[in-house]
Amino acid sequence: MKLYFAIALIPFFVASCAQDSLTGDTVSRGEAGRAQNVRTGTITSIRNVNIQGESLGGTLVGAGVGGLLGNQIGGGSGRTAATVGGALAGGAAGSHVGQNVTSRNGLEIEVRLDDGGGRVSVVQEVNPRESFSVGNRVRVITGAGGRSRVAH
Repeated sequence: MKLYFAIALIPFFVASCAQDSLTGDTVSRGEAGRAQNVRTGTITSIRNVNIQGESLGGTLVGAGVGGLLGNQIGGGSGRTAATVGGALAGGAAGSHVGQNVTSRNGLEIEVRLDDGGGRVSVVQEVNPRESFSVGNRVRVITGAGGRSRVAH
């Protein structure tokens, strides 16, 4: 019975790892069909960054599985302690795994705007279909929700 419960948690773990794309050529469903502010400029610097992943889903699944496994050990108050210990250890391990699985390579792209608007810096996920170099002419596109992206 407990094995079935543990197996039933797998889809929740997988779903918790799913994230929206953060690339410059991907728009959210909410942005589709809406007017967006477009400014043009020149890239002045590019820096590689790590976009930190989410850990909540991994923490919850890890704590659940750890608690289930800990509950298999001992009896009485020892079982309770093992369950709590398993949940804590599983939650910590799940958080670490969840964060590593969902972390992404990113770029911090600084653009000098043509319209006298100064400089903006946008962090977005690395996209193998689009490369940027210092000196490239680009568009900085900002949606109604405030999400910005850089595109050629």
